[in-house]
Amino acid sequence: MSAIRVGIIGANPDQGWASRAHVPALRALDGFEITAVGTRREESAREAARRYGVPHHFTDPRALAAHPDVDLVAITVKVPAHDELIRAALDAGKHVFSEWPLTRTTAEAEAVAKLAAGAGVRTAVGLQARFAPAAVRARQLLADGHIGRVTSVNVHAGLFKGADGTLPGWSSYTADVRNAAGTLEVGGGHHLDLVRHLVGPIAELSATTAVQRVHYTVAETGEPVEADSPDQIALAGTLASGATLSAHVHYAKRTAPGTRIEIAGTEGDLTLVSRGGYGVQIDDLVLLGNRETGGEPQVLDLPDEALPPSLRGTEAANVARVYQAFAGSPASVPSFEEALDLHRLLDVVRASAETGTRLPAA
Repeated sequence: MSAIRVGIIGANPDQGWASRAHVPALRALDGFEITAVGTRREESAREAARRYGVPHHFTDPRALAAHPDVDLVAITVKVPAHDELIRAALDAGKHVFSEWPLTRTTAEAEAVAKLAAGAGVRTAVGLQARFAPAAVRARQLLADGHIGRVTSVNVHAGLFKGADGTLPGWSSYTADVRNAAGTLEVGGGHHLDLVRHLVGPIAELSATTAVQRVHYTVAETGEPVEADSPDQIALAGTLASGATLSAHVHYAKRTAPGTRIEIAGTEGDLTLVSRGGYGVQIDDLVLLGNRETGGEPQVLDLPDEALPPSLRGTEAANVARVYQAFAGSPASVPSFEEALDLHRLLDVVRASAETGTRLPAA
């Protein structure tokens, strides 16, 4: 089988998610070839092609998407640009891998999902926490009834971003709520997607959001940044199964950042734990469990996988697992339609927080 040829939009060679995750993942995986890279500036596009040994470089994303040597377009730029770039790839009839959030608004997500369905191409969204080995094992155990009927899910994600009062220049745009790339969309989106992937849909919820840190500076320059995007998300809800849900996701956790997702059942418990503070989509996850009454959580074995050793324990690991699934088991890859459903859930969180009411989530 020939390799899937990938063109990466946003492949800045010196910073950004593409250089940290997509490029290392694709270069290490069999069955993929990076054939094109694109950035806004000719110099950086040319340097990316040179550094990564890629034959084509572009400043025009439409030209990249239309090139005959590109089968799959990976979109790794700031969220407000996603809509236009996804449309360019779909117009060219190419498969698309977009980072999460899919788009800035739910209306944009609905439109590109409809276009993708009409184009007959395959889509993928970077909701890669689903593919972490601990998450895969937890989902298997839950499906097998290992802990009986799920009675409650408790989530606490205290993430490091902004804890020292600075933001990297490339991510300072996330402080502006209009860009839809803040705590709710990124931290909340990734964690709530994983919860729903493991235990099913949320039926109803009551949410609170807050901006607790308003003043930041750009780490590289000291330039001031004013934040109006919420950095605290708290919700209580009920799953479609009847289980209760409690979740608190926040940025700027100064000490001991990390995530803990506890799933309690009638026959035992499962807990996913990380200590990186970057979120379940990036951090290494450990799976704990026990079925003994009053017992202490024990580390559970995880499934073997065919991930190159050079990627294990890196930021690129879960992204690489999405690419592997795209090639080998495409039905398991989060699609634009699934991303649209997550966008709609976040709209419910916003509406509940704004109105102070409990709302149906499905």
